Amino acid sequence: MPIIRVSILRCKPDQFAEFKEMMAESNTVLEPGIRRMRGIIHYYAGADHAASSLTNVSIWQTLADAEQLDTFQPMLDLGKVFVAKGATFERPITNYASLWEIVPRALQSSATTKSSILNRDEVNHSIATTASDSTES
Repeated sequence: MPIIRVSILRCKPDQFAEFKEMMAESNTVLEPGIRRMRGIIHYYAGADHAASSLTNVSIWQTLADAEQLDTFQPMLDLGKVFVAKGATFERPITNYASLWEIVPRALQSSATTKSSILNRDEVNHSIATTASDSTES
């Protein structure tokens, strides 16, 4: 099962718009390096105006893969810029071992399960079966 990495930034409400814009712009600096990292599955940046909070949530194949971000210099450099402007980061950054996941029914094989909750092996089997079925038609 994959690792779910969660990093949370908090700021004062009157600074939220500025930090949200900075977070959106950070994509151009961070994306090329993150795309090249071993084990990346998904990466999301999000904003919660009501909580004056921004988050980075990423999905990785292993804990070691997720921990690459601990030493990713472009991320560390941007973090310093956010902190210098008044943001605070929750520490430690958390890396959660995935216990289960929900997969859209469209990705499920009826032979695998009728439930919408599958473990990772079942998802991979379902996707492979669906792909195999569509190429044989």
